[in-house]
Amino acid sequence: MRPLLGLSAAQAPERREHQTWYTRVVAEKFLRDALMLGATIDPLGTLALFVAVTKDLDQPDRRRVARNAVLYSSVILVASVIVGQIILTAMHIRLASLQVAGGLILFLLGLKMVFGGHFESQPEAGHDVAVFPLAVPAIANPGSIMACVLLTDNNEHSIKTQLGTTAILLAILAVTYLLLRAAGPIHRLLGTNGAAILTRVMGMILCALSVELVMAAVGADAWLQH
Repeated sequence: MRPLLGLSAAQAPERREHQTWYTRVVAEKFLRDALMLGATIDPLGTLALFVAVTKDLDQPDRRRVARNAVLYSSVILVASVIVGQIILTAMHIRLASLQVAGGLILFLLGLKMVFGGHFESQPEAGHDVAVFPLAVPAIANPGSIMACVLLTDNNEHSIKTQLGTTAILLAILAVTYLLLRAAGPIHRLLGTNGAAILTRVMGMILCALSVELVMAAVGADAWLQH
């Protein structure tokens, strides 16, 4: 027993160092996840669209639209986390291919946010604005769906880490709901220019994160080290 105890004591500093390193890596991943999901969902851009499409509704109807829009988009995005990679596997699409395609899509979305703002979709007559254009394509847009699939890769991340990413997703959706509930005062406080500036900043961050996705998929880190 003594040799085992001695070996365990000798390994204790190394284990603590490994745990510290692992905690730092996970914290950095969650921070990147929060930035990417926040940029793709774009609560402030959704806020501006919400104000535009609900301008003729009374307060109770606005609250109903806000609740339903976030609820519908939550179902879509959480389903993307759960079954997105399963569907891709069944279609024989490699994750590296999805990373490159997703990175390009997210980059284009970031450019749209920087140069052209958010979605300009108009609701169709007789359709619930909570479904279109708020839930889809504003909140659950191609960028956010792609981000959900890429950030919860079953081959790279444990179930615990994926649950952490899903919790971040739900937290951002909760923030989106609170912003929509307080749409009038917040929009008046920020103004059109303030909301546009913040949206463009998030677009720049999204462009940088999308480039990182593509570089990771093609193994660019190894090239840069030479």
